[in-house]
Amino acid sequence: MTDYSKIVIATANLHKLKEIRQILSGLPVQLLSLQDYPEIPPIIEGGETFQENAWIKAKTVFHHTGLLSLADDSGLEVYALNGSPGVYSARFAGSEKNDLKNNKKLLNLLNEVPGNSRTAQFRCVVSIIGPDTEEFVEGFVRGKIADSPKGTAGFGYDPLFIPEGYHQTFAELGADIKNRMSHRALAFQAARKIIEKYILQPPI
Repeated sequence: MTDYSKIVIATANLHKLKEIRQILSGLPVQLLSLQDYPEIPPIIEGGETFQENAWIKAKTVFHHTGLLSLADDSGLEVYALNGSPGVYSARFAGSEKNDLKNNKKLLNLLNEVPGNSRTAQFRCVVSIIGPDTEEFVEGFVRGKIADSPKGTAGFGYDPLFIPEGYHQTFAELGADIKNRMSHRALAFQAARKIIEKYILQPPI
């Protein structure tokens, strides 16, 4: 019988895990992560879309745990670069997933792109998989890429991304503001509604 008091978030990324736990705080469930299941082998994100990668991660974790599993795949899509780095956002500058190198490569590629053409969006797809359920939700936030890194909060491309309606980067705005309006916040807020319904009316 499935334990509906536990949910596994399919990530070992401490920054992402902290962010998701803040967004899902208050739910009457225990939020676990891949750190709680070291026996689960490394998950290869071989999909060509955010949805495929999110599904691969959630499906793998559900297979190993039998618990309701959430996974997201997200990234930065820069219009001047035809949507890159996209699904390769985390490993844009190499497989070691180095934020500083990723940001440096992005700035180099946009070196001669004027400010009004540096538009971009962060996009996040969340896969929710459990017994008799398989759903996807999505969130995105539009903005532009700064000329240089600014701010010390956040991670990834946060020091470069200026969301619409603001003059500061996510890294300058801080977690409280970011977690209300970021792509991941919007996607997991939508996921939260599904989880709440799932807890109240679990599959028979």
